Amino acid sequence: MADVLAVDRLTVALPPGSDRDHAVEDVSLKVGAGEIVCVVGESGSGKSVTAFTVMGLLPREVKPVGGSILLEGEELLSATPRRMRELRGARMAMIFQEPMTALNPVKTIGDQIEETLTVHTNMSSAERRARALETVEAVHLPDPQRILNAYPHQLSGGQRQRAMIAGALVLDPALLIADEPTTALDVTTQAQILKLVAELRARRGTGVLFITHDFGVVAEIAHRVVVMQKGRVVEQGPADDVLNRPQHSYTQMLIGAVPSLTPPARAPLDASPVVLQTKNLCKTYASGGLFQKKHVTRAAQNVTIDVRRGETVGIVGESGSGKSTVARCVARLIDPTSGEIAIDGVDYAKASERVLRPQRKRMQIVFQDPYRSLNPRRTVARSLIEAPVNFGMGEQAALSRARDLLALVGLSPSALDRYPHQFSGGQRQRICIARALMVEPEVLIADEAVSALDVSVQAQVLKLLDDVRARFHLALLFITHDLRVAAQICDRIVVMQKGTVVEQGATAEIFAAPQHPYTKALFAAAPGKHIGSKVTA
Repeated sequence: MADVLAVDRLTVALPPGSDRDHAVEDVSLKVGAGEIVCVVGESGSGKSVTAFTVMGLLPREVKPVGGSILLEGEELLSATPRRMRELRGARMAMIFQEPMTALNPVKTIGDQIEETLTVHTNMSSAERRARALETVEAVHLPDPQRILNAYPHQLSGGQRQRAMIAGALVLDPALLIADEPTTALDVTTQAQILKLVAELRARRGTGVLFITHDFGVVAEIAHRVVVMQKGRVVEQGPADDVLNRPQHSYTQMLIGAVPSLTPPARAPLDASPVVLQTKNLCKTYASGGLFQKKHVTRAAQNVTIDVRRGETVGIVGESGSGKSTVARCVARLIDPTSGEIAIDGVDYAKASERVLRPQRKRMQIVFQDPYRSLNPRRTVARSLIEAPVNFGMGEQAALSRARDLLALVGLSPSALDRYPHQFSGGQRQRICIARALMVEPEVLIADEAVSALDVSVQAQVLKLLDDVRARFHLALLFITHDLRVAAQICDRIVVMQKGTVVEQGATAEIFAAPQHPYTKALFAAAPGKHIGSKVTA
């Protein structure tokens, strides 16, 4: 098998004042034609820096200082900027993690795909359009003509990712680099994208460098695996060897941190009182103007859920299933259209802000992105004490409680004087959990609170949430699209599809014998089902 990409002892220096001297050091890896090589590791391991170095997309202050990168035998590190522009798109292409930021919001999908053809070929306008249409069809997008004329915001997340793949493949590059392309996608859409990448690889003979921290994805598609830690390759080899017989302690730790799809035994809580209850909760959105046909979207329909004290209830489903809508209605961040939402029997679904205010103290929410959840201009101390001070607690008492809670979530009290940007993603999420606990809530809502975290950090935050739930006897409403995570933390599961609850029950029972076809489809789409069950050293 001919090497499409050969990286040999690559070293990339960081600017002075950084935590370490090199972003990547002495990295060597190869990708053959028609081969999928997965690069795995935690945030800061150097995965994306390696990929951006290959593409020539590093920021100016980060420079390669040693080694070699050969693309089909051509040295890239000595290539001129003009030559790199010629190679990008034509011989190598990249799929980014977030298509909404990677795609131009003011250009149609068709214009963006054709732009590559305009730069790299002498095709006529009609030929470019025909080629764009052919590529969109190849990635199995529905109604290709409509997709070409659509803007990014008019497509779903999975459709945007397919459109970006179409743009990357329009010139049949020899190398495709995919940087966490499925991280934010639900399991069924993720399965479709992985199948598509595998199909294109087989049909076109494209070499794929696939960057991910999801070992389920690795198990599904990888021929070979490269494991990186702190800028160095610590292990690489055939996927079967690395996944089932890992040699390095770091690889063993990463695989050991992958949540299993087998739920652990959890004591039933039927005798505990119901703290949070929704009855026939509905949320409807209407769009359309005076001269437009009215369109009604039922984001949540007749959702009835009970959460007992000390219990974790998970809501699972794809994007658009209504799970986050329910969470936001429960937190009264949006107003429900109809139905009841009650804490200890007190309905606050239609309560005024004056009546709702004391209820807000009883329920708190932890969001998906901790960086956007925290005010970057405020110290951790100011963020933590804001709510209790607003509810009448003295500032010194609030600061004392903040120190105690930081210790509880595994952070030093010195964190109080620092700003959000000075912490890692996992540390920021710990701060958000501490902030939610500052007012001693009875109900804690976690809305995709671990979906953006590395597997090892994810495992730590999941354990923290479970410990917090048990210590404070909280009712925890846990929103996730990750079935593995739901299996590990939830006592009961609620499955939602298109705004409706299609199945709910004890986690162990639903995982053992799902009844609804949609639930069965979710389990069937979960990647790497055997990963996380055991690791053979």
